[in-house]
Amino acid sequence: MKFAIVNNIKTEAEKGVKGYCPICSAELTARCGIQKVHHWAHKIIRNCDPWWENETEWHRTWKGKFSTTWQEVICMDSLTGEKHIADIKTEHGLVIEFQHSHIDPIERNSRERFYKNMLWVINGTRLKRDYPRFLKGKATFRSTKQIGIFLVDNIEDCFPSSWISCSVPVVFDFKGSEEIQHANDLRNYLYYLFPKTNTSESMVAIISRESFINWIINDNLFKQQKETLQQTANPQLKKTNNLPQRQSPYVYVRGRYVKRKRF
Repeated sequence: MKFAIVNNIKTEAEKGVKGYCPICSAELTARCGIQKVHHWAHKIIRNCDPWWENETEWHRTWKGKFSTTWQEVICMDSLTGEKHIADIKTEHGLVIEFQHSHIDPIERNSRERFYKNMLWVINGTRLKRDYPRFLKGKATFRSTKQIGIFLVDNIEDCFPSSWISCSVPVVFDFKGSEEIQHANDLRNYLYYLFPKTNTSESMVAIISRESFINWIINDNLFKQQKETLQQTANPQLKKTNNLPQRQSPYVYVRGRYVKRKRF
């Protein structure tokens, strides 16, 4: 884990410092080597949170986008006493779980039921086939009246099957920790898969990282989601928008957006 309790303060791992687990209060050791990101580990193997997993640099980078007070927050079921550490829990009550490794569907469903108000952010670079599949599937995206919102008939052709039936939003990050040279490369964007509805279509939003982070910080994400669902699903709302659509200045070519040529 990234934080331990040191003198009643949430503290990152530092060599020689003694800390304590925020869930079970057991003593932790600061692991500050050069092979892995600095972290705290139990001196004796414990399973105080079975949902916890070893973190990658990708996890840490994402966590670092948000306030320290929102990182690694203990969540408890008041009825059962069950406790888990959420990667991020905002002051507005939204939980974000960053997932790199494979997760069993039973555990995934358990987390969604436990946290309720949550979303997943998935590292789409773990399997080499995931991004090429997405590029191929993206060709089937159908535009809506809302810029950046698309309808998809066969969502399994775009994203891993284990994530397409979630009861909460799933955000795919195909960039990972890689540095991307071209500003319009599709991997610079995030792909927000709305929870599955009763319709045969799925809905995907393409959003910038900056917009996503700002929506989380300002508690606007689900407001945006609700408005999008209403305007896309309601034909009356579609009919009222008769304004001409401005042509995008970019065109998709070989896996990235490039500026249109003007003649």
